[in-house]
Amino acid sequence: MKERNVTSANTINYLEESADVLGALENVEGVIAKRGIEPSLHHLVLLRASQINGCAFCVRMHTSDAREAGETDRRLDHLIVWKCVNDFTAREKAAFAWTEALTELHKVPDLDALRGELKKHFSEHEIASLTSIVAMINLWNRIQISNH
Repeated sequence: MKERNVTSANTINYLEESADVLGALENVEGVIAKRGIEPSLHHLVLLRASQINGCAFCVRMHTSDAREAGETDRRLDHLIVWKCVNDFTAREKAAFAWTEALTELHKVPDLDALRGELKKHFSEHEIASLTSIVAMINLWNRIQISNH
């Protein structure tokens, strides 16, 4: 997907027009970050949702953040094909499946089966945290994409 130019006469300056909303969302991000999902998985979930949503800005940002946190190029390169490779743990794969189910809303996944798989690897507190991470990145992606 070609990265789109986001500077045009019709671009919305969300930083200026919604500073209060964006500030509140940043505060929510701070709360979510303290809920116990390991940073490496957090970064990969953000990146996977951004890949699905086609948000070039967010893909670039989350790839960079993941690298800074110690993620390898190999795993970053393979994230898009996570189902087909052995680079990820069963815990990570369960999180990616959940991320895809909550991001690709046009599909009808078996959420009960996905929750069952999640419960093998995550506590209910962690599942709630993971769900919040996915919800927030989808919100951020949509704000960013609205200026594409």
